[in-house]
Amino acid sequence: MSTSCIIVAGGSSRRMGNDKRRLRLWGDCGPMLLEHMVTRAARISDDVVVALNDPAAWSGLPARLVCDEIAHGGPLAGLAASLAVCRYEYALAMACDLPLVQDALIDALLAYPRPYDALATLRPDDGARAPRNALAVEPLLAVYRRTCLPAIRACLQRGARALVDPLGMIDTRYLAPDVWRQYDPHGLSFINLNRPEDVARVKTIIADGGR
Repeated sequence: MSTSCIIVAGGSSRRMGNDKRRLRLWGDCGPMLLEHMVTRAARISDDVVVALNDPAAWSGLPARLVCDEIAHGGPLAGLAASLAVCRYEYALAMACDLPLVQDALIDALLAYPRPYDALATLRPDDGARAPRNALAVEPLLAVYRRTCLPAIRACLQRGARALVDPLGMIDTRYLAPDVWRQYDPHGLSFINLNRPEDVARVKTIIADGGR
């Protein structure tokens, strides 16, 4: 079944201190992070949509660019804007700052039996206050159906900004760690880039042969 692909790219990078979308993790002559993610998305779909705040700065990107549906609405507003223009009923949504997403896990998400409104992954919760063995939803390594749009827009209209807010309002399935570890044993897909130390970690993994 054909599936669109959404990359939520925002643009603030407050914790990083610079625009992480322009990081060159694969060397000075390698692609920028956002370019890399678009290339990955093109492997699985002929309909790649990127949600970001500054489309004019990325006019050469081989994807359709959309702005957030509601100003200052965060990633949820970017997801809404992207789903609204997707050509296909379902879309794989990925955060721009997940550079090590594994192809096998993406393929497993796309192969999961449909229909559903959303299929999200569950990852270990590494928050400082999280109980031991707690799990957290990763809403930007997930598949969404266009039927999610009313719930997402309802959240945005009432001021809710968390990506997980609409998931309790729709038919959501979850891919638990015991399932996705079959495709990504080390959880590389969930390593995101928020701080400079994250960049150093990812570069080390890449240098050691990681994706």
